[in-house]
Parts: sequence; structure tokens; C-alpha cells
Amino acid sequence: MADDENEVSVIRPPDTLKSKVREGGPGAVDLAALERAEAVIANLTDSYLQWVQEDLVKIQTAYDALAAAPEAERKAAADRVFQVAHDIKGQGGSFGYNLMTVIGNSLCRFIEREPDPSPKHVDVIKVHVDSLKLVIAQNLKGDGGPLGEKLLAGLNAVIDKVAAK
Repeated sequence: MADDENEVSVIRPPDTLKSKVREGGPGAVDLAALERAEAVIANLTDSYLQWVQEDLVKIQTAYDALAAAPEAERKAAADRVFQVAHDIKGQGGSFGYNLMTVIGNSLCRFIEREPDPSPKHVDVIKVHVDSLKLVIAQNLKGDGGPLGEKLLAGLNAVIDKVAAK
């Protein structure tokens, strides 16, 4: 961990594939094949950053449509935000961007709880979208360290504040 919040720390994601398979015996995975698969995933990280940039444009466009939608059309617009958030959450952790998965999941669960969002719910959705962008802009891999912790705490505080009203 970095002592100064301006310092950058490198977070190494766990060796997740190896922890999910058996070594030796019936049904076990060939270790050489496993190592090749992990290398392929590692090499796709740069591609992920391109893909996620496209997804961030899509989710911003979907959010803009939601924010501008009349009340009768908000549910359909929120569904479009949900679809992109669902894609984002499904990919982030696979490439070491665990916060993308956590925030994407939070956004999906929020939209499921509030499928016909009021203006205050639309504001919470915006905070999620902005948080996703921040994770990539700041290259917050893994859990994001102290900045990731602050980001999630702030996001949860916003959700709790809206839920309390």
C-alpha cells in the first residue's frame, strides 16, 4: 500500500484460474493448458481496456437518454443502462479490474430495486456511471487500494442516503 495518497501502488490479482481447478486425478486440468489459458487472459488486458472504453461510451449514452427521458419512458431507459452495466460487471474481474465488477453489480442491483427510477434514483445511477469511468481513468486494478475503498464507501453512502428517504 502507498503511504501517500498520490503514490501509485501495483496490486497483483490472485491466480484465479489455478485456484478453481483440480490438479491430478480424474477430471483434472493439464497444468500446461492452464498456464496457456492464463497467458491468453493476461494478453487480453490491453484489449479489455479498449472494450471497456467502448462500454463506458455506451453506458454514458444510455444514462444521458435516461436523464432526458420523460417519466413514462424511464423504465425502458434504465433497462438499457442495466444491460451495459451487466456486460461491464461480467468482464472487469476477469482482467484484474475488480472494482468494475463490484460497481457494475451495485448498479445492476440498484436498478433491479428501482426499475422505474425517480429523479433522485437517476442521480444515483449517474454516480455509478461516473465511478466506473473513474476506475478506468485512474487505472484502479484489483480492489483499487485506499482510493478504491473511498470510492466504494462514497457510492454506498449515496445509495444509503437515497434509500433512507
